[in-house]
Amino acid sequence: MPSQSLETYLQAAQRENTQRSYASAVRHFEVTWGGLLPATTDTVAQYLVAHATALSTNTLRQRLAALSHWHQAHGFSDPTAAPIVKKTLKGIQALHPVREKRAEPLQLTAVAHVAAWLDTAIAAADLRGDSAEALRCRRDRAMLLLGFWRGFRVDELVGLQTEHIVVVPGQGMTCFLGRSKTDRQLAGTTYRVPALSRWCPVTATLDWVSHAGLTTGPLFRSVARWGALGTGALHSNSVVPLLRRLFTRAGLASPETYSGHSLRRGFAGWANANGWDVKALMEYVGWKDVHSAMRYIDGTDPFAQARIERGLADKITLHVGHDDG
Repeated sequence: MPSQSLETYLQAAQRENTQRSYASAVRHFEVTWGGLLPATTDTVAQYLVAHATALSTNTLRQRLAALSHWHQAHGFSDPTAAPIVKKTLKGIQALHPVREKRAEPLQLTAVAHVAAWLDTAIAAADLRGDSAEALRCRRDRAMLLLGFWRGFRVDELVGLQTEHIVVVPGQGMTCFLGRSKTDRQLAGTTYRVPALSRWCPVTATLDWVSHAGLTTGPLFRSVARWGALGTGALHSNSVVPLLRRLFTRAGLASPETYSGHSLRRGFAGWANANGWDVKALMEYVGWKDVHSAMRYIDGTDPFAQARIERGLADKITLHVGHDDG
């Protein structure tokens, strides 16, 4: 007799965030807008038209993916695959173009500044016996440095499990992540984290684990007012507000501009500026295609100013005519 139901395994095949997102999208179509399920192709196209100016093209694509999944899961033909739906979406994109919003990259100088502030805060908290504040700061330092140097997204950080961290003496540590957005086969991914001479993610992580007394379960958890640890992982939606509060306390300018992709964008920019080629960066971070990688990289010379100026620096002989009249 199987210990788990079929439904349990079917749900496990899809990421929790995706399940929530799809459920919300279907609810919006059916309850908020009043669409009927199963839907016709014309109804889906009309739904797109009704939200052409209110929702971005990316959001509309996500809504279509949710509707497609619902129909396939319930044994109905997929109305979102019809040419009229695809053509409607293409027309919306043409008439209502939206500039893609990209996260502000957290530069290494900012990481170093915040890490130094945390070092001072930890020392002060230890000195006055404030174990809760010291724990929170140790957790935040580990999240900051591990997130930056591994180029992790927020959902990857909160998905890490303590028992899946293995120290490799003299080199660093490995982190096994059971599932992630890019792991389509759900086979899990092992990430190697280097031990560094400065702003070391390994030292920061092990310091947090040691002081928190963690042996199993989520690596990053809440710390209550009196220092009690939560049993579950931090929710991915809570990490960005947490980091913004940290950046505010540390004195970073415009902390509200940073998002859940800022650590990854910051690392990608740093690696690019320090000579990493795209292939090496893709392998390290875990990107599967060049397009995904390039969205995170701002060129070191985005306006091509340096390249053009080098050309202008070449000796050019100008022949200026003079009128002897």
